[in-house]
Amino acid sequence: MPLNEVDQIDNMAEEGHMSDFDNNVYEMENGGGDQNIDDYDLAGDTPSAQARAGKDIQGVPWERLNITRESYRRTRLEQYRNYRDNPLSGDTVDEECTQKSKGGNYYEFFHNTRSVKPTIPHFQLRNLVWATSKHDVYVTSKSSIMHWSSLSQNLNEILNFSGNVAPTEKHAGSLLEGFTQTTISAIAVNDNFLVAGGFQGELVCKRLDKEGVSFCTKTTYEDDEGKAITNAIEIYNNLSGGMHFMASNNDCGVREYEMEGFQLVNDFRFPWPVNHTSMSPDRKLITVVGDHVDGLLVDSASGKTVATVKGHLDYSFASAWHPDGRIFATGNQDKTCRVWDSRNLSNAVSVLKGNMGAVRSVRFSSDGQFLVVGEPADFVHVYDTNLNYEKGQEIDFFGEISGVSLSPDDETLYIGVSDRTYASLLQFNKRHTRT
Repeated sequence: MPLNEVDQIDNMAEEGHMSDFDNNVYEMENGGGDQNIDDYDLAGDTPSAQARAGKDIQGVPWERLNITRESYRRTRLEQYRNYRDNPLSGDTVDEECTQKSKGGNYYEFFHNTRSVKPTIPHFQLRNLVWATSKHDVYVTSKSSIMHWSSLSQNLNEILNFSGNVAPTEKHAGSLLEGFTQTTISAIAVNDNFLVAGGFQGELVCKRLDKEGVSFCTKTTYEDDEGKAITNAIEIYNNLSGGMHFMASNNDCGVREYEMEGFQLVNDFRFPWPVNHTSMSPDRKLITVVGDHVDGLLVDSASGKTVATVKGHLDYSFASAWHPDGRIFATGNQDKTCRVWDSRNLSNAVSVLKGNMGAVRSVRFSSDGQFLVVGEPADFVHVYDTNLNYEKGQEIDFFGEISGVSLSPDDETLYIGVSDRTYASLLQFNKRHTRT
């Protein structure tokens, strides 16, 4: 991400510098009168039965507004301003993209949970929702990481970063004094481990089955906060069976740690800030994307670039591997997700264009059947990989997206919505009979 932007956007959640959509709706149609949509007696959660009966899945009282949902959707599409580092990056994208069918029906709305209130500390970083089972999901909410159980309907705080966070275990390289008032920039949860990254290079590791924090370290001691920020984290099983995690950083570094003793295994450096990395299923290659139009395929053992991925027109903030180990996807501020075959990188397998803005989250399902593509706001797309990404499901709602996550068994899709009034966690369940 551009370093000179960091100071301007620390507290800004919206990609396009827009206010929360709820008050936009009201003020646009009611002349900014004294009454506010916040004064409505808004319903709480929305279960699937109420949605089937016609209730808006987010509880927006459209019938009490002087604007229809369809009309406001058109206005959002017209007025939403996608953030780009290359102002011209969106001008030629339409020529590369063919219209995809939107007739897919893969995941069905199940529940909207208003008690979960996701937040976005940095508008370009949207990987802040992680599902560890079809019932368990972790999200960032202000200075906390929260756990939501859709089974028990309980919301619990896992870590609070507003005060001091310090390790209760002793490991080489761990900062025993911990950190104070950390701003969370990235999280990852896998198996029994949670790792959080911060704006000043902080890394905090916690075992979910134990009290306290296991490990605290800083990736960098850069004085410039913009150079220190941790942009993304990925946790994965190493080939030897141990758990590792990888942190992508604005100081142009990618660092790999093993999670038994939390020791640094690799420290790779690149010519530009790294916004996201993902490890291939065979653990041999790493996708590296960041503040450059090109992406890289990197040897995971040496850190040397083995291939350059050319095609995007702006900076990328998301990547993911298909479980077959050959196909991977990248998400970019040029409003596209591009799907690549590592055996032939001359052209993208498919170019998938968003409606609103940058593609900031991409996820393949564990069975490889679906590719989930999250825009910065309002739209999440689910593409059928078996149909060469030509058919997809478009999930349409309102609000900034803090992250998207599929459960490990692909049964549940969670979407974090950040908004002053309509912040929530959307849950969609996989359909087993599709039309």
